[in-house]
Parts: sequence; structure tokens; C-alpha cells
Amino acid sequence: MSVDTQTVKRVAHLARIKVSDDDATRMTGELNAILGFVEQLDEVDIDGVEPLTSVVEQTMKKRADGVTDGNKADDIVRNAPASEDNFFMVPKVVE
Repeated sequence: MSVDTQTVKRVAHLARIKVSDDDATRMTGELNAILGFVEQLDEVDIDGVEPLTSVVEQTMKKRADGVTDGNKADDIVRNAPASEDNFFMVPKVVE
């Protein structure tokens, strides 16, 4: 795939970037070089290669996935003007 000057100008317009004719010509060469490198990466044989998250073998630290109330209910309602059974008490506003 190759990019021409018109494509560079169109992409610049879509990105709301002002590009002069000289810059568009320069960017055409740069973008074609980048796309050429990406095409080279497509030629690499990656069959049987596992994806990496790190070059050093590591195991993830995991915690138990349990639902709790955080054991902070008393601390949360401590400053409330009125509370009952760890719930905030508010005045009735709708009849």
C-alpha cells in the first residue's frame, strides 16, 4: 500500500490539521516508509509463538474476588445526623 499527496491532504483535513504542499510531499515519503515497515512485519512467521506480557516469566498476583461491605459501615454513618441499622435517615420530601 502506498500513500499519495492527495491522501495525506485528505487525512490532514479529516484530522483538522493544516498541512502545506511542501509538508504534504515530505509526509508522503515518511508515511510510505512507515507502511513499508509494517508490510515487512507481515512477512514474519509467528506460528506457535505465544504472546508476551513480559520477557521475564512472572505469575500475576491475584486476590480472592469476594463481595464485602468493606467493614466500614459504622465509620461511614458515624458523622450522619441520623442513622438506623447503618443507613442514613433523611427527612421525607415527597408526599
